[in-house]
Amino acid sequence: MDRMNRFNGWFGLLLAGMMSLPAAASDLAREQRWANQIVDVIFTGEVEMLQADGHEFMSIYTQSAGETPLGGVILIHGIGVHPDWPDVINPLREQLPQHGWSTLSLQMPVLAADAEVPDYYPIFSEVPPRIDAGIRFLQEQGIDNIVIVAHSLGAQMATYWLATTEEPPVLGLVAIGLSGTRHSDDGDVPAWISGITLPMLDLYGEEDLPAVRDTAAVRAAAAERAGNMAYTQLEIGGAGHMFQGHNEELVETVANWLEENAAPSSD
Repeated sequence: MDRMNRFNGWFGLLLAGMMSLPAAASDLAREQRWANQIVDVIFTGEVEMLQADGHEFMSIYTQSAGETPLGGVILIHGIGVHPDWPDVINPLREQLPQHGWSTLSLQMPVLAADAEVPDYYPIFSEVPPRIDAGIRFLQEQGIDNIVIVAHSLGAQMATYWLATTEEPPVLGLVAIGLSGTRHSDDGDVPAWISGITLPMLDLYGEEDLPAVRDTAAVRAAAAERAGNMAYTQLEIGGAGHMFQGHNEELVETVANWLEENAAPSSD
């Protein structure tokens, strides 16, 4: 009940602030509906309300099972969903802490349920403040070893943020199910990848969406243009875009990459 009261109060603040937002903006009422649906069924991790663009948004913080975390992982979900989405996001959110990584899963901007990927590019400007808020939260927990793990449209958001942020305070990116399609100047994933030099794992399924599978070579070429010697592309056999039935392999693959590319040195 306390959680529900807190979210009802948050919703009032959101509605009060919506009139000041630009026409192309996240559907804050839909964010609230997602929050109402999931807040009382989150048993692993704690809901944390963060600030960005003058309003609060939901995140879920799950501490590492180890006494000293290896670092923090910011999780970014796909199109139009929430930070405890059962496919891809929840398994990573709950299981990476068993591998020594605290996770912070962010509610990203959403539009109406029928919105398509190109509809989201006008609100990508809302992405950096949310990621920045997530980084500040982890840093306040004493975690500076930070990596972004993002899925689908969230992976596009993450590449956009990395490509447009000067000296981003993260160690790398795991992009899961990332499309390499260039929709427009506003939605140019290959251009964003060509601006990233941090370690990057480009992970997708053998049965992934055509927009992901068919652009694998485009993404690899963009990383080559960036001179990114720490870019790796990996396909998981039999997996689809949501990695259903492949959660264990997904988590293990991500955890192994984090261990090799972002964990503190044991020296």
